[in-house]
Amino acid sequence: MNKLLEQEYDSYIQTLSQPVYRGFRVNTKKVNSEDFFKWFNIPCHASPFAKNAYILDSEDTYGNSLAHALGFMYMQEPSAASAVEVLNPEENDWVLDLCAAPGGKSSQIVERLNSSGLLISNEIEAKRAQILVSNFERLGISNAIITNSTPDKICKTLEGCMDKVLVDAPCSGEGMFKKESQALVDWSPQHVKSCAIRQRQILDFAYLALKENGILVYSTCTYSSEENEETIIEFIKKHPDMELMKIDVPWGRMGLGLDSQIDTTSCRRIFPMDDGEGHFIAKLRKKGPTVSKRLQVMTSKKIPDAVYQFINHEGIDTNINLYMNNNRIYAGKHPFYDLKDNYVLRNQVLIGEVNNERFEPHHHLYTSTLFTSAIKNEIICTEEEVESFRKGNTICKEYQKGYVGIKIHDNFIGFGKSDGSIIKNKLPKGLRIR
Repeated sequence: MNKLLEQEYDSYIQTLSQPVYRGFRVNTKKVNSEDFFKWFNIPCHASPFAKNAYILDSEDTYGNSLAHALGFMYMQEPSAASAVEVLNPEENDWVLDLCAAPGGKSSQIVERLNSSGLLISNEIEAKRAQILVSNFERLGISNAIITNSTPDKICKTLEGCMDKVLVDAPCSGEGMFKKESQALVDWSPQHVKSCAIRQRQILDFAYLALKENGILVYSTCTYSSEENEETIIEFIKKHPDMELMKIDVPWGRMGLGLDSQIDTTSCRRIFPMDDGEGHFIAKLRKKGPTVSKRLQVMTSKKIPDAVYQFINHEGIDTNINLYMNNNRIYAGKHPFYDLKDNYVLRNQVLIGEVNNERFEPHHHLYTSTLFTSAIKNEIICTEEEVESFRKGNTICKEYQKGYVGIKIHDNFIGFGKSDGSIIKNKLPKGLRIR
């Protein structure tokens, strides 16, 4: 670090004894920033790295807050939001987030797609992939597919299909030292080298998924040149049709210039002296032609009548695509694509399950922004009632028999089942608070 930072080394050392930068983004798929701050008093100031992103001014935690439970906010280290700003997803883009868990960057991509396009979020580790599913439900994400696959397998399936690919690569985590003590325990020069080898393999697979003129953003939360500029240099030498693009942003600083032919100063670095724990970002364009595979659309088994009866009863627009797999019913704006032997954890929105010819809705149906304004059977609750509901309690209110969404601040926290006078709690047990 002394060699890397030279005159700023002392400033960097000072940051190690300072509190970790903590921040969040407002999930604009569910709430605008004006309403968010009208309803919730959270001391913070604007982050320089992304739109609707903020740096916390206190050390309070908000993981159990109502704002968090509603999916109105995503807790995120401030500089981590920078990579998607550089990727700049646009409406109708097909985007692959290749190393997606826990989901902060994926949720940011979805906001930029603005209910159009398609996101495929992949995570190789099964436990982390389940966290991804949970966050997608909470944040109301609908136009996305979650896969638990290896980078080579998913990228070969998506060969030439993607407008944009984000590789937020597993790294030695030097920017995580203050946040996660295990990152410091795990660090070694050999670990840096092994990470660099793995990162270069992942980039080779990401290359396959890109369309001609597709954009690849590579990011890490580490400072080492081996995992950052040197990895990019080796990648471009192996794939000369990849063009390194200049990142024109007001934050951070230039990358290191390590090669006379490949100008990696066009990359971007963020250090703890720059209002974030640390990030590296490179942006590249695929200039050469590529073979594009065409994804096949899967044909669903016959959807049971009970599903349509529920949809009609709720007033949900029937002009959506439905797909049934193992008695689970999925819905979405997109067709349901065949991703071959990649393990798909969530295909757009899981709306419910059919058991013994009866349909029972799923929590994702009520949290998804695709259905928030469509569901007509709802009860508006106070904060006190919602807090009781989050503890697993019933709601004593008269309502017609059947399923009913529990709503506050124009969004559902979950749902229950009414017998006419009491609403039985259907909030998943893992989401309940003490």
